[in-house]
Amino acid sequence: MKSLQMPHPQSPVGSDADGTDHQPYDQSIVVPNKLILAADSFERKELSWFATTQIPTDLAIQVQDVIFNVHKYPLVSKCGYIRQLELQPSISKFRHDLKLEKFPGGPDTFEMILQFCYGLPADLNPNNIAALRCASEYLEMTEEFEDGNLITKAEAFLTFVVLASWKDTITVLKSCETLSPWAENLQIVRRCCDSIAYKASRENSSTGEIVSEESWWLDDVATLRIDHFMRITAAIRAKGTKAEIIGKCIMHYAGKWLPDMDEGLEGLRGYGFGKSELQFSVLRRKEEESAGQNKEQRTIIESLVSMLPSQNGAVSCKFLLQMLKTAMVYSASPALITDLEKRIGLMLEDANANDLLIPNYKDEDQGLMLNSPEQRTMHNIDVVQRILDYFLMHEQQQQQKIGKTTVSKLLDNYLAEIARDPNLSITKFQALAESLPENARSCDDGLYRAIDIYLKTHPSLSEHDRRRLCKIMNSEKLSFDACMHAAQNDRLPLRTVVQVLFSEQAKMRMAMQGKESSIIADNSEQEEPRPSTNTEIKNLKSELENVKTKMAELQNDYSDLQQEYEKITSKHKNASPWILNWRKIKNSLHVAAESDDNGDGQQRQNKPGFRLSFRRRRSAS
Repeated sequence: MKSLQMPHPQSPVGSDADGTDHQPYDQSIVVPNKLILAADSFERKELSWFATTQIPTDLAIQVQDVIFNVHKYPLVSKCGYIRQLELQPSISKFRHDLKLEKFPGGPDTFEMILQFCYGLPADLNPNNIAALRCASEYLEMTEEFEDGNLITKAEAFLTFVVLASWKDTITVLKSCETLSPWAENLQIVRRCCDSIAYKASRENSSTGEIVSEESWWLDDVATLRIDHFMRITAAIRAKGTKAEIIGKCIMHYAGKWLPDMDEGLEGLRGYGFGKSELQFSVLRRKEEESAGQNKEQRTIIESLVSMLPSQNGAVSCKFLLQMLKTAMVYSASPALITDLEKRIGLMLEDANANDLLIPNYKDEDQGLMLNSPEQRTMHNIDVVQRILDYFLMHEQQQQQKIGKTTVSKLLDNYLAEIARDPNLSITKFQALAESLPENARSCDDGLYRAIDIYLKTHPSLSEHDRRRLCKIMNSEKLSFDACMHAAQNDRLPLRTVVQVLFSEQAKMRMAMQGKESSIIADNSEQEEPRPSTNTEIKNLKSELENVKTKMAELQNDYSDLQQEYEKITSKHKNASPWILNWRKIKNSLHVAAESDDNGDGQQRQNKPGFRLSFRRRRSAS
């Protein structure tokens, strides 16, 4: 037995996780006489490695572009693969004796194998253990050739050191991304995924019912490749982890790997001419990316959607809409887009109008820019229409009454946004506005606002189209402020304005009659008369004065409209039947007002041409 000293060469594979290389060091070991090779060091010249020794090398091994000039016996004594090839006489006919095709880990890993074969201790760490384990399997470095061979050492390090540490397991799993299919066949990936899933599920179970905002493991898992992330997520779900945690994990991963969900898809709300550059900015950026990047992004999107929990609320509606936009950018499959639309339809009440503004990209089948005016709309209306249909279908299956749902307000706000688009057709606007049933809206103020914006953006609409558009809203569901605005709105058809004024006047009368009847009913229920206090009398008088003032304003607006209409129609020689009906309505209003005044025996004049009776109010006061 003799003592041999050899310097340990630096290896990039043996570097720490922070990228710093180990410093070279001298190691004194005792080896048998038959392994003595008077090698002073390993020397690299361009793409070749040489063992500087007095004994000439007798084997050249090529790994990728690097050639290693080494001695045959140290490798043959520990590598069954090289021992079998060494018996082949044909390998000496080439410039190099042996070429290792698709060697796991490349030249850096083979350099560490040489150090182990020459008797130097192997520097095992989480950065290189997976590559060494795969390379030792490739070279068949089993116990059959030497006790304590590299396979045994690597397996022991993986089992007792790596899998016991969360950080080391993440490091090894990331290193396996370039070691397929060896890492898969040796179960390194499976063992690492199971270990990570066990530790993550144990962390979740300790947080209790509430999903912890300090889930430190989400950041580490989000750094993994999508196939490894899917395996870990599936393992975590199999351990009974709640759907909210799975959803949070998926959203975190998407935020890291799909940055376009937040960038580029926001702010596409400009309208008018010269906005096409803004509209298709995301599209051009997508086209500039390589086909490989587009395929990778599409794979990530499809994988994440396939992992989404089926429970409502596991992920937010905003996230689903962002995923839908990104899926449309990268031309995901129609089945995936349909799945996202259905999921969004089930959660539509949680959405907001800005999230529904989905940019209208180019045609996916033709690959051409959109040319027709209807196709050049800033936003994709058809997608929102389908989402709304899925929502209504779900509501019908659940036999739920929509009533005063937030979806009506959401739709009205969305209509107000898209109404600013000059290329939006009246047919699409009307179809979307009429999608909800009549009882869905308790107030049509939002719908009136959207219609007014559309009329303002499209001033060239014909009178027929204006009346057609205004038929969507119910004038009886407008508030007093909306009625006052509509009465002075020049963009509305005259017939619509008259309907609004009639409706408001009818509501005023019904409100007054309702209050009078309630006062009479209260008095009839009292067994003994109770005098009203001065405060109640003052409040009632003030309320009556306010009603009279509002009625006077409505009557003035009505008179102005009547005079304006008579000026217009006076130009025609022959009076149309509609004019006669108008005069009948006018006379009926004056007759009704006079009959009300004569019924109580008292007449009160508020303004010229306007009379109203308050007999019952006076008797109550």
